[in-house]
Amino acid sequence: MKPCLPRASLARALLVLVAAAFVAPQAFAARIAILSNKYATETAADFTAKIPSHSYAAIDTSVAIPTLNSLTSGYDAILVFEDSTYGNATAVGNVAAAFANAGRAVLIGAFYDQDRSDAPASVSPHGWGALEQIDPNTTDGTGTPYAPRTLNTATMVSHPLTAGVTSLTSAKFAGGNQAKPGTTVVAYWNEPNALGQPDPAIAFRMTGAACVIEVAMAPDYPIVGVAGTDFSGDFYPAWKNAFDFGASRCVSASGDSDPANIPTLSAWGLALTIVLIGAGAAFQRRRRVRH
Repeated sequence: MKPCLPRASLARALLVLVAAAFVAPQAFAARIAILSNKYATETAADFTAKIPSHSYAAIDTSVAIPTLNSLTSGYDAILVFEDSTYGNATAVGNVAAAFANAGRAVLIGAFYDQDRSDAPASVSPHGWGALEQIDPNTTDGTGTPYAPRTLNTATMVSHPLTAGVTSLTSAKFAGGNQAKPGTTVVAYWNEPNALGQPDPAIAFRMTGAACVIEVAMAPDYPIVGVAGTDFSGDFYPAWKNAFDFGASRCVSASGDSDPANIPTLSAWGLALTIVLIGAGAAFQRRRRVRH
């Protein structure tokens, strides 16, 4: 008769394998569409050079609005921003919201706030349509303040969106927001917003299947500003984190996909668990027969 594996050893082996099943897939080389009325091409080229772990395609939304099918079939996440307000913002927001509601992440950067419907009338906002229902922040009534912003590292939450980020500064193209109820803010700026409240620097919001991430800084800063003067710090790590987190559909390596940090099984993990439970039961039956 062959020696039997002790129950304790079998249980430990099962626990190790089941624990591994709780780890969600890591970030992969995602296809990112960059939607903007200006500097989409330059921004895509800059991210291609500085964050080559993903691929980037520019879509000039001042010319035409991409269809939902073209976005869902071609891209894993999209980045929406603008440089000055423009009339297509509402249509862009509607298709971006549909993309998010289909389970793909949407990223937002300055100057998105300038075209939000609660932006000051002086900038002639058009609104972002349905995207405003699921985005993380409202404006503070003023929007981008064109004043210095420095990351408040004391407010940073340990999260995939803040991994490796230790500093971030902006001379003028950042901030001017107010977090919505239900938004998870993982870092704030040192300077308050126009309402005297904490100004979110990096935040995200889950609404059903939709995840919208906002890095409150201009994605095209390297094109319109000077590194080390107009902006400095971990600009590219912050955006890389956002692309990574968005590519994983806002599921962290620990399996967390919402602010409550509820652990979830990935599909393969659940299947593996079922197989292991069945295998363990069969092993015990054979063990009882042999003994």
